[in-house]
Amino acid sequence: MKKITLLLSCLLTTTLMLAQFEGSKQIFESPKLVQLTSEHKTVAILPFKASISYKRLPKNFDAQTNRDEERKLGSNLQSGMYTYLLRKSADYTVTVQDVERTNVLLKQSEVFDKIDEMTPDALAKILGVDAVIKCGYAYEKTSSEGLAIAKTLLIGFGTGKVASGEMTMNVYNGADGDLLWRFYKEMNEDVMSSANAVMERMMRKVGRNFPYGIKK
Repeated sequence: MKKITLLLSCLLTTTLMLAQFEGSKQIFESPKLVQLTSEHKTVAILPFKASISYKRLPKNFDAQTNRDEERKLGSNLQSGMYTYLLRKSADYTVTVQDVERTNVLLKQSEVFDKIDEMTPDALAKILGVDAVIKCGYAYEKTSSEGLAIAKTLLIGFGTGKVASGEMTMNVYNGADGDLLWRFYKEMNEDVMSSANAVMERMMRKVGRNFPYGIKK
């Protein structure tokens, strides 16, 4: 029983300390941000560009399977961000276009898999929105859970990290494609967390800094 209590105590301490030492957020705001965003009515979230990498490749690693997982992750993140912003819609001055409509319009125009080859203003025209949100998410698996727990017990603080996620979120003006706002945040996944929990924490950070918030 004492060993279990010690284990939980070490894991909790590591989790709290890791949260404190995560990379600080970085935000860019265009001088035209307030003026232009005040005129926007509808924005669209483009499919995420997601990447999954490993500090050390696992056994039986398959490149095609990894690419399929990246596409699935990108789709899940796009849907997750839409759901989060939808839940907070009363706090924002714009309407977020349904991601299913966004994706259908992109596929009908045959640009769903060519987003990186399109300018933001061209995408906004296709989607019929005032601005587009373009995001990237890089997920790196750095350690196994078993190894992280063992290191936590033997060494202590700073060893419970098993993965990290870096999100970049850009808001582009639909009329001319200019970058209005950029948000970057890195967060760690530890033995007491999960990829979904990390993304939820990131969404809360985005929500608090989203440039379309109602000023109170």
